[in-house]
Amino acid sequence: MLSKRCPFPDVREKSEAILSGVQELGIRIPRPLGHGPSRFIPEKETIQVGKEDATMHTLFAESFATLGRLDNVTLVMVFHPQYLESFLKTQHYLLQMDGPLPLHYRHYIGIMAAARHQCSYLVNLHVNDFLHVGGDPKWLNGLENAPQKLQNLGELNKMLAHRPWLITKEHIEQLLKTEENSWSLAELIHAVVLLTHYHSLASFTFGCGISPEIDCEGGHTFRPPSVSNYCICDITNGYHGVEEIHASPAGSIPSTESVCEVEALMEKMKQLQECRDEEEASQEEMATRFEREKRESMFVCSSDEESAATRDVSRHFEDTSYGYKDFSRHGMHVPTFRVQDYSWEDHGYSLVNRLYPDVGQLLDEKFHIAYNLTYNTMAMHKDVDTSMLRRAIWNYIHCMFGIRYDDYDYGEINQLLDRSFKVYIKTVVCTPEKTTKRMYDSFWRQFEHSEKVHVNLLLVEARMQAELLYALRAITRYMT
Repeated sequence: MLSKRCPFPDVREKSEAILSGVQELGIRIPRPLGHGPSRFIPEKETIQVGKEDATMHTLFAESFATLGRLDNVTLVMVFHPQYLESFLKTQHYLLQMDGPLPLHYRHYIGIMAAARHQCSYLVNLHVNDFLHVGGDPKWLNGLENAPQKLQNLGELNKMLAHRPWLITKEHIEQLLKTEENSWSLAELIHAVVLLTHYHSLASFTFGCGISPEIDCEGGHTFRPPSVSNYCICDITNGYHGVEEIHASPAGSIPSTESVCEVEALMEKMKQLQECRDEEEASQEEMATRFEREKRESMFVCSSDEESAATRDVSRHFEDTSYGYKDFSRHGMHVPTFRVQDYSWEDHGYSLVNRLYPDVGQLLDEKFHIAYNLTYNTMAMHKDVDTSMLRRAIWNYIHCMFGIRYDDYDYGEINQLLDRSFKVYIKTVVCTPEKTTKRMYDSFWRQFEHSEKVHVNLLLVEARMQAELLYALRAITRYMT
């Protein structure tokens, strides 16, 4: 019986003959397991290759030329071309341009960083890249098989990924003064930027439900399709043999409840702006509101999904039980990190640029694009100033890391971010491997998928900057 999808019966018959011949030779043909670049976003709602505009086409070409592939991270990030261009430029510089670290070290550090969050997608990509640039395959058997210099980076890796507020100048000193296995300051800056880049990219990978490509582990199956319902020419048309069932609230027909949520959020933004114009809270009140928000963030539980590290990934790092702990626990106090005392703009940027030229500029551009990116839309509404909402998201993430802006009223966060959104933010930023599609669907139910990807860009960059601030402050204290 011919497939209803195939309009060419003669092609169908030839296809079946080819498949039969291939099977007789014992050759297994892989088929993609997923539908599109994301498990959370229906394939039909992503940017289709071949249907992109000129700007996106140029970005796809640059990505392919740089990476040798068009990966699924790119296919999801391209919802926001301006950010993607900056991201690709920065990543290319970190991995391939002249710098303090040799190429194979760069990819191995990427593996170490992604493995801390059990992100097998990124680990597998960089295992291939590591081998491609001449890395020793023995290192991939476990961190204990890598040079001692890289092993020594393990402690900094785990603290940056899970508890960056614990990093001190003593940790930096241990890396810089270990005789023959010591790091130079320039090498350490390069390593720190790579670690923070891949910790935050793991957050994006899980936060957007990125699927592995067909040639990656977990991205294909060799199970033969139903012959009566599958044609080899379907591969060309992007059909993979299984009907796509992808119920997703984003972009669906508006429900009264979800529309009300959007209207209520916009009304709160309006009211907060009016309150700003009428009166300004005292510094004491602002400090109190920050401490209250920081405490409350402790009680926002990220997903309780279990995600035990598999041997394939956990072998790339030590101390597998070490994970995220809330910034402030009962009986333990860690001083608040005041941005007025040490900021990216006034301190971190210049330190990075001095020790790793041009990278500070690239990172600064990427931070600013993510923070300021707007299309002046909210769900179905246009001509909306979203700056208040974007700042609340950014500052909430930094608040979870104990970072305080003296000029920000943290009382706005509870007004603008509801509990389901806070749960999603905390999970993606702190324990991204526990992110689920249910969590992705449950926040901002009437917003477009592109808007939810936009949220993830804010999470990625705010997290990366928070990690960098703690690491760079420790390096600065060591240097002085």
